[in-house]
Amino acid sequence: MKKLGRVAAVALSATMLAGCGGAGKKTDTSTFRFASELDIMGMDSSVVDDGMSFNALHAITEGLEGLDKNGKTVNAVAQSYKVSDDRKTYTFKLRKDAKWSNGDDVTANDFVYAWQRIIKNAGNYAYMYGSDGANILNADALIKKGTTATQAELDTLGVKAQDDKTLVVTLAAPVPFFLDLMTFPCYYPINQKFAEKAGKDYATKPEYLLSNGPFVMKKWTKGKSADFVKNDKYYDAKDVKLKNLHFDLAMKPQSASANFDSGRVDYATISSDLVDKYKGKDTYKSFNEGYLFYLEPNTKDPVMANKNIRKAISLAVNRKQLCSDVLKDGSKEAKGFVPAQLSQSPDGKDFRSIAGSFTKYDEKAAQEALNAGLAELGKSEVTVQLLYGTDESPMDSVAEYVQGNLAKLKGLKVEMSATTKQDRINNRMKNGNFQLAVTRWGPDYADPTTYLNLLSTGNSNNYGEWSNAQYDALMKQIQTETDASKRYDLMVQAEKIGMDDLADIPLFEKGGSALQATSVSGLVHKAVGVPYTFKFVTLK
Repeated sequence: MKKLGRVAAVALSATMLAGCGGAGKKTDTSTFRFASELDIMGMDSSVVDDGMSFNALHAITEGLEGLDKNGKTVNAVAQSYKVSDDRKTYTFKLRKDAKWSNGDDVTANDFVYAWQRIIKNAGNYAYMYGSDGANILNADALIKKGTTATQAELDTLGVKAQDDKTLVVTLAAPVPFFLDLMTFPCYYPINQKFAEKAGKDYATKPEYLLSNGPFVMKKWTKGKSADFVKNDKYYDAKDVKLKNLHFDLAMKPQSASANFDSGRVDYATISSDLVDKYKGKDTYKSFNEGYLFYLEPNTKDPVMANKNIRKAISLAVNRKQLCSDVLKDGSKEAKGFVPAQLSQSPDGKDFRSIAGSFTKYDEKAAQEALNAGLAELGKSEVTVQLLYGTDESPMDSVAEYVQGNLAKLKGLKVEMSATTKQDRINNRMKNGNFQLAVTRWGPDYADPTTYLNLLSTGNSNNYGEWSNAQYDALMKQIQTETDASKRYDLMVQAEKIGMDDLADIPLFEKGGSALQATSVSGLVHKAVGVPYTFKFVTLK
């Protein structure tokens, strides 16, 4: 069930049949076997920023808020909460029966410690504590200090343990989606005593991890697999039907689908080239994956700094054909930087329908823009290096398609730069060592700012370093605007500035395809936040 304007979710379920996905029969109804092309990059909630790591963390950890079987935000470690009249102070009462897997109580200090820790360590999602996210009091100033912040300074962060089971969070300004944010991994608690004893080993192996969620990690081999068992100390253990959860990691879609057909896997994401083989079968599932794929230009590069060159690239891409003939997985051409079906305005209109379209395919206009850009640069030809990850399906197919489109323009040459996702982001893009990159963003929460923040000056994910003073001023207004209708109008204005200047070049909104055994029900997949919830999975 998907509800616009809040966390979008779909419960993937099916009726019972004897077989498990293919030829093999399901004999073990206590273990759910999940195959992914992605690896778990880490298990420290104050460090990781990738979807598969989020899946694993979500399996073993719960925050103040969690998700029900329909993907809606509900109380989790927080049994109840009160909000002040000005909506800037939240007082959470924690469950008395919330325990860590070593028997320790989950306390308010576990949240205080974890939230200070991500800022102190300058984690990738530290910015989500500031005005680009939860807008917690004093977070912006502390984020700027990062690793230089003293403990006394960290103690000024607007999160306090009133007692072991009472947590008070103070915001600098109201945040309408604050409770939805509390389901996200960067806000998860960490047991301070355990983490400090583990030191540098914390979260590197199962023995250096604690759980307060549905499962406990028992085995983890990077690049291969991870195994989890039911956590009997979990306060809601009665609702967890699985005894075991198994991940096959970094598995190519072709191998995953073969394992599914033979009954060795219960759920497997597949790539576009496999859609035709399985589409129409009762095990085939398609869904909105939530990711926006786009081209990010490095505006510090002399060529990509030219607006007409960026305009030419955008006009040259036939997005409709890319979706229908290459991806074939339900992906839709992107009309702007904020995807459709993410958020509704106060009067019930989708953001995309209000903001309109900023993309089109026009090869003639693309050539004209390129000619204008070349004249401005004083060149007859430019070469652009296109960066992409080969382990991020369908990045390679998208990059090849874009190259083919751009090759039709006279005066523009494209050099392909293939690498891994890890290298693309952490080495190349973070260090500004690129011209144009195929990248993507998945929404952390159901509000347009989860995308719009990426274009703000100084945002840690603004790798292209596009900067616009008018845009930044609008984003600051959005952070403090309490009138919902005015706030929405400001967001529409901000996106227009970014798209008119081609700060990034949207390509498509990703559709997803997967194979799910007919014996499986209760798997929750979301287009927003953590992709998968395993708590409610049952096998028949």
